[in-house]
Amino acid sequence: MSNTDFALAVEDLTVSFDGFKAIDAFNLYINTNELRVIIGPNGAGKTTLLDLICGRTKASAGSIKFKNTELTRMAEYQRVRLGIGRKFQTPSIYENLTVFQNLEVSFPKGRTVMGALAFKCDDEVKARVQVVAEDIFLSDRLDLEAGLLSHGQKQWLEIGMLLMQSPELLLLDEPIAGMSARERDLTAELLQRICKGRSVIVIEHDMEFVKRIAHKVTVMHQGKLLAEGPMAQVQADPKVIDVYLGH
Repeated sequence: MSNTDFALAVEDLTVSFDGFKAIDAFNLYINTNELRVIIGPNGAGKTTLLDLICGRTKASAGSIKFKNTELTRMAEYQRVRLGIGRKFQTPSIYENLTVFQNLEVSFPKGRTVMGALAFKCDDEVKARVQVVAEDIFLSDRLDLEAGLLSHGQKQWLEIGMLLMQSPELLLLDEPIAGMSARERDLTAELLQRICKGRSVIVIEHDMEFVKRIAHKVTVMHQGKLLAEGPMAQVQADPKVIDVYLGH
């Protein structure tokens, strides 16, 4: 495959903080319809990598191409408009709005909360809310204040808020943190469903969960690529075993 065929192509990406290379000449290639999981010990650079892709952090060197568009000089909001959605470790939802309103204000028409609240909720938005609410297992909770949801349901709602924008690349940082076993099962099903027609990158520590969802696993260590491939292959890799057991 040539590099133009990938949904996301990260090449020689480097970022230094005070001379320390948090990401060091890193390469990553992701297809459409792919669910990629990134694993690695703490401090491997996983979250920093997502920060670089979504524009929170500026690269020192290298290239990030999304659908063949170079992102490294682009502002965060421009990347969102291109179709990149990012979920952080702690859910950021509007606790005092209902589930419906949280989804509604995430619809791309009004890019600001005030703008979104001002525009009238037309049939297109209502229809989209219904579809997304089904996707995230909250269709019977639409009138509930978001602050009353369980922790896992809040995580789903935040994924739903991103789905409202129909992103083509979804970046999820530890989506099952603090979830019950049942919620984890449903989240695995949810992630497998939402990678159809888009690319999804998940950072996760729970290896059982990774095994269930990953098409392919990328292992990071000290800002570099340590190993990559199907979970079974990566788990059997002596370098990976050494890094995980040696810590």
